[in-house]
Amino acid sequence: MIYNTHLLAMNNKPYHHLPDGSFRNPEGSPKRDENVKWSYRIFNKEKKKLDMTVPKNHIVDKEIVLSSLNKFKDDDFILWIGHATFIIKLGETTIITDPVFSQNAGPLIFGPKRFTQPALKLNEIPNIDLFLLTHNHYDHLDMNTIRRFPYKKAKVLAPLKLGKYFKGNGYKDVNEMDWYDKIEINEKLKITFLPAVHWSKRSLTDTNKTLWGNFLIEYNKKKILFACDTGIGNIYEFLGKKYGPVDLTIINIGAYNFYPIMPYKDKSIYHTNPEEALSIGKDLGSKKILGMHWGTFVLSLEPIMEPPIRFKKNAEKYGFKKEDALIFKIGQISPIKDIIN
Repeated sequence: MIYNTHLLAMNNKPYHHLPDGSFRNPEGSPKRDENVKWSYRIFNKEKKKLDMTVPKNHIVDKEIVLSSLNKFKDDDFILWIGHATFIIKLGETTIITDPVFSQNAGPLIFGPKRFTQPALKLNEIPNIDLFLLTHNHYDHLDMNTIRRFPYKKAKVLAPLKLGKYFKGNGYKDVNEMDWYDKIEINEKLKITFLPAVHWSKRSLTDTNKTLWGNFLIEYNKKKILFACDTGIGNIYEFLGKKYGPVDLTIINIGAYNFYPIMPYKDKSIYHTNPEEALSIGKDLGSKKILGMHWGTFVLSLEPIMEPPIRFKKNAEKYGFKKEDALIFKIGQISPIKDIIN
């Protein structure tokens, strides 16, 4: 059952709903400089300069992942598959977030190629009860994964206007959510869809025609915020006051440097850099913060292993102990009790 705490009359739509049916970021969010033009030529030229060496300790061996999955099968845990894909087990409910198992993040064979493999193949993942999708970008909404997903009985929670991707592929329990909608999964687990500072697009004609957002997962009086891709914005101070403190924030720390295409280095309107991610964690009153959205695809021009280094290095400046700014290896499984206490 869905409860909307911001139900308004049709002639008084929420700020993020535009008259043409599209959406926009929360009021007061940073805006992109419309004079900046994207250049694939410059991006590909700069991309070739990146050192693509992946440290061996960035990835857990498949055999260890499978044995750990069996070891913790009766426990609550978090497993990083890669990029923004996590498997989170909370009691009797196993959640998957933004599952991407394809070799590229784009239509057909196009788009950025993976430089690290998913921790598990799609046919190796455990039974999934709840499928969370934050937005429609190709590195989050992966049609190949949606079509091949082995657990289509799972309850799907997706932003407004994204249900069609599931309903047309055999999913029966599909729920579209607006910001501040809440769904009670069971007595112990509820999910609230919250604003993020981002955008949506999959084609030349659908910019911001579907919604995007963060998921607040509340389980046994503990709170986990799983972030959509997001930039920094004053909305997080509001969310921190209304929903905080948060026990764990899982947030993007990569894909932030588009210089020299963009005028400023290490700065993106729609993706936090590591320091901005820490700042959002602070605004949310988060006790711990886990960095994601790095180490899988080249989506920007920072060194591929820079995000976790900066994230750890700057944790204390934002009120976190270094050990509370968490970095997972791809394939790492950690019991919830070791993270949230």
